Amino acid sequence: MIQNARPTALITGASRGIGRAIALALAPTHDLVLTARDVNALGEVAVACTALDARCETVPLNLRDPEAIAKALGHFVPDVLINNAGLAVMKPFLELTPDDWHSQVDVNINALYHVTRAVLPAMAKRGSGHVITIGSLAGRNTFVGGSCYSGTKHFVMGFSESLMLEVRDFGIKVSVVMPGSVDTDLFPEGTDRSWMLEPRDVAEVVAHMIATPAHALQGRVEVRPLSPKRPRQ
Repeated sequence: MIQNARPTALITGASRGIGRAIALALAPTHDLVLTARDVNALGEVAVACTALDARCETVPLNLRDPEAIAKALGHFVPDVLINNAGLAVMKPFLELTPDDWHSQVDVNINALYHVTRAVLPAMAKRGSGHVITIGSLAGRNTFVGGSCYSGTKHFVMGFSESLMLEVRDFGIKVSVVMPGSVDTDLFPEGTDRSWMLEPRDVAEVVAHMIATPAHALQGRVEVRPLSPKRPRQ
């Protein structure tokens, strides 16, 4: 277990995409606990973060397994928890299989409970902490093919705002970052991603949230591409 010489951030879904970018953005200032299912990719991220002066601990973990979450994460006392892991299956409702549905609910909703529940008591006992969840603009919008995914992101908003009211008197912050389209493998092959946000754009927002004064809370931040008609510069 990492000794807290520096603040520690625990990041789920840290092996790729936004989670990887967040790990790299925080590595110069935080020690890291990185979780994901892909052991090899997780190790590669840890090596990159170690080169940026972070001490890293990797925790291979299936977020659809509540008992594994409690066992693997219950002893950590991070300064920051970043609930980044997410799953998206974009299909019309009549084409969604039961596994499509349950896998998204398990990762996007149930894991949010189990991971947060594993570390929150220690934060409350210490009297400080920050829980940041990567939501989506789909958490206040809807679209064809998003009946489950958009529903889970609406849940993120209700969960986070309620939790914020419950734990702020313990000195714990709760925040949500709501990105628009981000250039990750969430999108099918052949999609034009040239105009989308990059994962590091979201990571910079997370780093800024963490750096706010202890008495100030950025509860919700939306970040989106400037325009789908304008490629990134």
